[in-house]
Amino acid sequence: MPPLPPDATAAGILDDLLTLARKAGADAADALLVDSAAMSMSQRLGKPEEVQRAESGDLGLRVFVGKRQAIVSSTDRSPALLKELAERAVAMARLVPEDDFCGLADPDSLARDWPDLDLCDPSEPVAEDLLAQIAELEETALAVPGVSNSEGADAGWSRSTVTLAASNGFSGGYSVSRRSLSVSVLAGSGTGMERDYDYHSAIYAGDLESPVTIGRRAGERVVARLNPRKVATQAVPVVFDPRVAGGLVSHLTGAISGAAIARGTSFLKDKMGQAVFAPGITIVDDPHIRRGLRSKPFDAEGQANGRRNLIDGGVLTTWLLDCRSARQLGLASTGHASRGTGGPPGPSATNVYLAPGEETPEQLLADIRQGFYVTSLMGSGVNGITGDYSRGASGFWIEDGKIAFPVAEVTIAGNLKDMYLTLRPANDLEFRHGVDSPTLRVEGMTVAGT
Repeated sequence: MPPLPPDATAAGILDDLLTLARKAGADAADALLVDSAAMSMSQRLGKPEEVQRAESGDLGLRVFVGKRQAIVSSTDRSPALLKELAERAVAMARLVPEDDFCGLADPDSLARDWPDLDLCDPSEPVAEDLLAQIAELEETALAVPGVSNSEGADAGWSRSTVTLAASNGFSGGYSVSRRSLSVSVLAGSGTGMERDYDYHSAIYAGDLESPVTIGRRAGERVVARLNPRKVATQAVPVVFDPRVAGGLVSHLTGAISGAAIARGTSFLKDKMGQAVFAPGITIVDDPHIRRGLRSKPFDAEGQANGRRNLIDGGVLTTWLLDCRSARQLGLASTGHASRGTGGPPGPSATNVYLAPGEETPEQLLADIRQGFYVTSLMGSGVNGITGDYSRGASGFWIEDGKIAFPVAEVTIAGNLKDMYLTLRPANDLEFRHGVDSPTLRVEGMTVAGT
């Protein structure tokens, strides 16, 4: 379909800024304008704690003088400031070292048309509605037998309009919105107290789960964690709940970022075209999912993007590349550029998911004599260079294929290269987070306990 026109006012500001940059001496330039509005509410134990609304408009200009680039940003859009901004950016660019890999996208690679992904709910909530939602959310969680206290409930709404223009001929824009609900509650008392939470985010208010559903689930989760035990250190199968399984997928996207590959700082740097997962595993990056939490019609350099299998049948098929990292590697951009108004583009994934398998979660557990079902992870002990993985964890012990009792204060450890090769997915994939996964089973991880 033909592209949706960018906001006329925003496009006019960017066109003027690009013209001023060229007059100031820039050989090329691009500019990004982000207009945002957001509202958030919170309460604890029935008492409102925070009511906020904010609006902002951020403008970023990137200029090139030969192989030198500079970036400036501002919240002021007055004509006098735009002229000053352009002149300052060009003056800065003339002072920085040359970068052989910087530059705008080739005009032949620019997006010329893109889909309407339905990323913006035109309705805006009123404060009273959000307050009613969080009241119902917290009340439902506190009503679950065994829940003893609340850390609070939150509701949020935001909407942003992104407009991008560049001297290579690109001009485009789109709007995105987000609604969210979350609650955190406690069960037990004293040193036996446990905490858990639940939340949901969606583009449209109508796609958001009800406060009753979210609140009840948070309450049931925290009560199930009461009276946890410790376990002896041992090597067992570890099963990752979907709530935390997406983290294993995120570690992959970080490892195949073009910036990490160009620096040689990834444990997968030599694995292109090789099997890095078990046969049959497919991991997809799709920026064009309708109402997807990370969807976008084009990338931050105006390049066409689209669905691609990052892992196909267990085999690594691509890096995530923006223009700069692609030039460093002698490749073409994959349309994964992302940026804000204050910095240069860098490669980043969009909606990523691990395709479901054929087994149910129950079947995935059925033959595990002793194992660990992880529902919560702590810390960030993942080495992106070696793949070594070590995280604090809590969840439930598995005995004879069944959940037996809650477990806390343990560490799970392995290496992502080995973990990926034994990974098995269940069939319970849901799209909830932007990086999504079904239940995952990994063999032979070390659970360090007593």
